[in-house]
Amino acid sequence: MKTIFLDFDGVMCLATEWGGRYRKQKLWNRTYPEQSVMYDCDFHLMDVEYRFDNFNDKAVRVLNEILLETGAEIVVSSDWRFSCNLTEMKDLFNQYGVIKGPIDYTPTLEVEDFKSLEANGKKGYEDERSIEIKKWLALHPEVTHWVAVDDLNMSDGLTNFVHTKLQNEGIKQAGIKQKIMSYLQ
Repeated sequence: MKTIFLDFDGVMCLATEWGGRYRKQKLWNRTYPEQSVMYDCDFHLMDVEYRFDNFNDKAVRVLNEILLETGAEIVVSSDWRFSCNLTEMKDLFNQYGVIKGPIDYTPTLEVEDFKSLEANGKKGYEDERSIEIKKWLALHPEVTHWVAVDDLNMSDGLTNFVHTKLQNEGIKQAGIKQKIMSYLQ
């Protein structure tokens, strides 16, 4: 199985789209005043498309090309995984026009993982996400090819990594598709 570990912000949801979720949430509150979301604990009452900023249309086209050419599956490594279940995430992918939804989420870290990070002098999100991806891979020996795509620089923790440095460009920036494809062929 070929797998893409996919982050969203700075990869699929570009900096130009950031903040759109707040406009959508205001619209939700006006449209459904009886279900008005006032607190974080109410957030999950809101339809999933209102919870997140939009994916960039061109980024979706690039991802779809990669999926068609490689047959890869998507595993969500983004923190967005904490804001909806997998079924809702699949619906969101469908709404954004992605040709296939994710098959899974990377696991959350355990206390022991954080202790190990601290013991090695590492505490950043990059280190945490790298461990989450490694844990998922350890549970799935059927993976033959994989790549992690993120705007966080995880090159110290992962070998098969593509860094989307330009948060306004994400996966659609020049050369990124080819780098991703090189890990999946």
